[in-house]
This record gives sequence, structure tokens and C-alpha cells, in this order.
Amino acid sequence: MESKVCAKWIRMSPRKVRRVVNEIRGKEVGKARVMLRFMPYEAARVVEKLLHSAVSNLVHSEQNPVTESDADNFKVVEAFCDGGPTQERFQPRARGRAYPILKRTSHITLKLSDI
Repeated sequence: MESKVCAKWIRMSPRKVRRVVNEIRGKEVGKARVMLRFMPYEAARVVEKLLHSAVSNLVHSEQNPVTESDADNFKVVEAFCDGGPTQERFQPRARGRAYPILKRTSHITLKLSDI
């Protein structure tokens, strides 16, 4: 069985999210939950919610529902973060100049499998 979840337009830089996502790739769901709980990064909260959503999709699926304890044995097969659209703003500077401010967004994808 597989479960795939995506979170799009997360208002966080992809570089900050990737350092969290790279840590849980290939881990079992139970271990990944513990790792995310104790990571000091804000991105860990977002990825933890996404992992919880993927497990809920497995537990509440109409074909082959899985128990909550069995879902902890599933593995995070795919985990990646792509860059989303960047919002561009400008900060006024001296002598009529403008300084660009880039507000980056992320698209995060997780895939769980029992393989």
C-alpha cells in the first residue's frame, strides 16, 4: 500500500525545508515522527503535519485500511521539496533606489509505502 501527500505554497524557503526532509527520507514512520518532534527547525512542524496526514490517509483509506500501529512500520520512500513561486517585494533605499526582497515558497511531497 502507498500513500502520497503534497503540501503546496508553503511560505518557507525550500532550502530550509530540504534540510528537514533529507533527514527523514528512508526512515520508518515511527522513527521519523520522533525525529521531527525534537528537531529545532520551524520546517519540522510543517513536515510533521504532512507526515501525520499521510498516515491518516493510510488508516482511513477505503481499500485495505491499516491500523495506526501498523502504519508506524511503513517507510518514507520518497520525500522531496521543490521551490514554488517567489513573491517579489521591494524595499526602498537611499537616493531613489530599490532593494528586492524575495519571499520564497515550497512544495513538499511525501510518499509512504510498506515495501
